[in-house]
Amino acid sequence: MKKRQKLFTGIASFLVLVFAAFTFQSCEPETEKIELGYVLWDSEIASTHVVAAVIEDRLNREVSLTAVDAGPMWMGVARGDFDAIVAAWLPVTHEAYLEQTQDDIINLGPNLNGARLGWVVPEYVTVNSIEELNQYAEEFDGEITGIDPGAGLMAASERVMEDYELDNFRLVSGSDAAMTAALSRAIDREEWIVVTGWTPHWKFAAFDLKYLDDPKKTMGEEEHIATIVHPNLQTKAPDVYEFLDNFYWTPEEMAEVMMLIEEGMEPFEAARQWISENQDKVDQWLE
Repeated sequence: MKKRQKLFTGIASFLVLVFAAFTFQSCEPETEKIELGYVLWDSEIASTHVVAAVIEDRLNREVSLTAVDAGPMWMGVARGDFDAIVAAWLPVTHEAYLEQTQDDIINLGPNLNGARLGWVVPEYVTVNSIEELNQYAEEFDGEITGIDPGAGLMAASERVMEDYELDNFRLVSGSDAAMTAALSRAIDREEWIVVTGWTPHWKFAAFDLKYLDDPKKTMGEEEHIATIVHPNLQTKAPDVYEFLDNFYWTPEEMAEVMMLIEEGMEPFEAARQWISENQDKVDQWLE
């Protein structure tokens, strides 16, 4: 009888320990998913996937990526739908979005300097300035090939149409991919084409291109790309906040990732290859 009691007591003690261990594990806090928004520009696909790969692989946090137009991207981070974006073009391109959301976001400053917006033509096109375009509307089929209609670049391009009185042209919206496909086709046929462009972008490595002069400076001058976060991120994930505050690279480094993607790599694969080849840089971001 005593042996049986000891056996029952032992089993009961074991079950208590198992239950306690299970309860302890189930009560461990789960790390919250990090939500990143971005626009489907090749530059921002590259930067956002590099950031996401660092957060997942080095900070051990799950990341969710959502591609949206520029307006919803800014509103999303202001509302807290996104924890961060690394795709804010300032001071001109996204100026209106910053004004609308500045009370609800934190601007961590530039993550890349030396960005530029403008209208771009192949090098063989003999036009060199936006002021000359009206004379050659027929050669360009009266079109300026643009990207997604919600982009700040398109709003700036509409101002260019007005400032330079380009009555013989129409601005055609589309997407980054459609714009570069049209550019590639035109170059293959040595046709004249004007596209909305920006630096950094892989197309400048792939083709011989030039910006058209913008004497009125309607497109602005040099820009930077900034990191914007929701204020709650500092409490939700202080390690991610610190990393994003340190995140900074060059147009040349971004272009390396963009070219890997353009050559056929999936964005995360390209990001992780670049990270593996630039560990010292990534270590600086995580100091």
